[in-house]
Amino acid sequence: MAKDMSLLWFSGSPPCLRVMIALEEKNLQGYEQKLLSYEKGEHRTQEVRDVNPRCQLPVLTHGDNIINESYAVCLYLEAQFKSQGTQLIPDGPAQQALMYQRMFEGVTLTEKIADVIYYQLKIPEGERHDSAVKRHREALTTELKLWEGYLEKMGAGSYLAGKNFSLADVVIFPCFACCFRFGLSAKNYPKLADYYGLLKERPSVEASWTTNWQTSPPWGKDKLKDL
Repeated sequence: MAKDMSLLWFSGSPPCLRVMIALEEKNLQGYEQKLLSYEKGEHRTQEVRDVNPRCQLPVLTHGDNIINESYAVCLYLEAQFKSQGTQLIPDGPAQQALMYQRMFEGVTLTEKIADVIYYQLKIPEGERHDSAVKRHREALTTELKLWEGYLEKMGAGSYLAGKNFSLADVVIFPCFACCFRFGLSAKNYPKLADYYGLLKERPSVEASWTTNWQTSPPWGKDKLKDL
C-alpha cells in the first residue's frame, strides 16, 4: 500500500500511464490520486503550480518529496522500493547498459511521435507547412523502423532489454500504445504489434489502462495509419 503517496494525472497521457504502470509493478496501490482535465486547463491551477511551476503532469508526492518528470518518478520508485514488487533494473552490467540505452532513446521516440500527432494542435493553421508534415512523418517512420529492428533482433517474446520486463518497458510501452491508438498499422510493424500485444495483457498495464486511457477514440485517431 502507498498511503503516503499522491498522484496528479491526466487521462490519456503516456507519461502518466508509465508512472501508473511503475506504481503497479512495485505493488504501490492505494495511493491518493486526482484526475485533472487538460481540456479545462486544470493543470494551470495554483494547486499544480505549487508542486510544479511548469504546470505539467504527472506529479508524484511521496511524503515530503515531490517528483514531476515521469522518467524521474520511475527511477525514484525503483530506487526507493527496490526489494518490493518487480525488479525493474537488472543486475548485470550488460543488461543494465541495454536497459538504460533503450530507456533514454525513448526521449527521441516521444519527440518524433509528438511532432506528427500534435503538429496540428500546436501550430496555427496559417503557419502549417506540408513540407514540415512530410518531414515529421518521414522521421517518425525511420524511428519506428529502428525499434522494429530492435525487437526483431531480441527475438519473439522478448522485452526491450531482454527476456525480463524492465524499466525500459515501463517508459517506452506507453509511446507505442499511443502510436497504435492513433492508427499505426500492425501489418507494417509486426514486431511492434507483437510487443504491444504482449504488454497489453500484463496485469500492471491492464490495471493502469482502464483508468488512464479514455474509452472514446482520440482526436486524430487515424493520424498514423499510413506510416
